[in-house]
Amino acid sequence: MKTVGVVVPVYREEEGIELFHRRLWGVLSPLRSRYAFQIIYVVDKSPDATEAKLQHIASVCPEVVVVVLSRRFGHQAALVAGIDHCKTDAVIMLDGDLQHPPELLPAMLERFEAGADIVQMIRQDTIGGSPIKRLLSEWFYRVFGSLGPISIPPGSADFRLLSHRVAEVFRSQLREQNPFLRGLVFWVGFNIVYLPFECHEREHGKTKYSVRRLVSFAVTGLCSFSKVPLRVCTMLGIAMASFSLVLAAAQVVAYLFSARNVPGWASLMIGLSFATGVELFFVGILGEYVGLIFDEVKRRPLYLVDSVHHADTHARDRSVELEKIGRD
Repeated sequence: MKTVGVVVPVYREEEGIELFHRRLWGVLSPLRSRYAFQIIYVVDKSPDATEAKLQHIASVCPEVVVVVLSRRFGHQAALVAGIDHCKTDAVIMLDGDLQHPPELLPAMLERFEAGADIVQMIRQDTIGGSPIKRLLSEWFYRVFGSLGPISIPPGSADFRLLSHRVAEVFRSQLREQNPFLRGLVFWVGFNIVYLPFECHEREHGKTKYSVRRLVSFAVTGLCSFSKVPLRVCTMLGIAMASFSLVLAAAQVVAYLFSARNVPGWASLMIGLSFATGVELFFVGILGEYVGLIFDEVKRRPLYLVDSVHHADTHARDRSVELEKIGRD
């Protein structure tokens, strides 16, 4: 019997986590005759009751393991933590807000049985998403495909299945400090198949990805996979230097062969303002790359685990309490 791990990163999902687990378990239960499942909830240190509710679920469901991180490390780090704690034949990752329908897991397992190493889910539409976020998403995939060495299909989400050998690559080799899984999954190659899905509205709560976080996520992804922005800086620098030489030559010609006085302050101020803005833009791009290098050099852990909860832990805790009561 093959083993399948289901990794679910959660943050502030107290309102809907029980509904999600019921739907997920309803999908997995008919498949238990063919697969042994392990459900790993990775709690990104929520300040609400998410952890408490998952602890209760773990106490009554032996297949559930709850990994609580020491603080909020982010969605990508939570996914990596789930992969690290999941030593199974296949790993399925999906969000716990029901925008990634658990009902599609059987279809993903069918593709896995047919020989796929990666089953990548492709979002067909986004219901309820803001126009700004849809525009940013469309812009990101288009720019990434034109600048990066790999192409990410538009609509790719962190909703996928990884075979054991692909998951092992992430556990043992791909330990980047700022992991961009949507790009790394396509970078590793292997046999990738795609499945479409419709992204529905959240059942409870609201999205934790603000526009600022999405922009930061996109910049990290671009800088992690492409050196084109640095080359663009070089080309623009050469173009600006050439333009300044042409402008200087035109000023000299106008001064020597024209009776009209050439005012110096206007062109000087325009040139300085333009050059300063471009230089600061270049410095910002360089800063992004230097920041990524700085993180890699420090080699800090991607995450820290505060506690792990599962049915055996709670059973052991109860037996210790009963033993203590018996002694008293």
